[in-house]
Amino acid sequence: MVLLLMQLVALYAPSAGSGGVPVSDKVVHAVIFAAPVVSAAVARWRWGALAVLLAVHAPLSELVQGALLPARSGDPWDVVADLVGVAGGCAAALLVTAARRRAGIVGGSSSRQAR
Repeated sequence: MVLLLMQLVALYAPSAGSGGVPVSDKVVHAVIFAAPVVSAAVARWRWGALAVLLAVHAPLSELVQGALLPARSGDPWDVVADLVGVAGGCAAALLVTAARRRAGIVGGSSSRQAR
């Protein structure tokens, strides 16, 4: 939940300026969309549903920034970075889920299944 709040602040707070390296902005976009998905998988939440919501939120956030926030602008490349983050988060979430299955961890239990 904290990561989602941080994402909203990063996306909708007034911009501090564009003095940084443009590539670093795209990395930030990817990370703030990947981190909630991975965290949801680690917490055993429905990370797939969250990933769908984030994938829908990615273009909407840029439209809102471009149309409604005078201190911000929408950037289609930010949407690409956001979606790359969602995809990377899904890949990491699949790895977390697979590791749990291999370890025999099911649901909220940390006990091993009998083989």
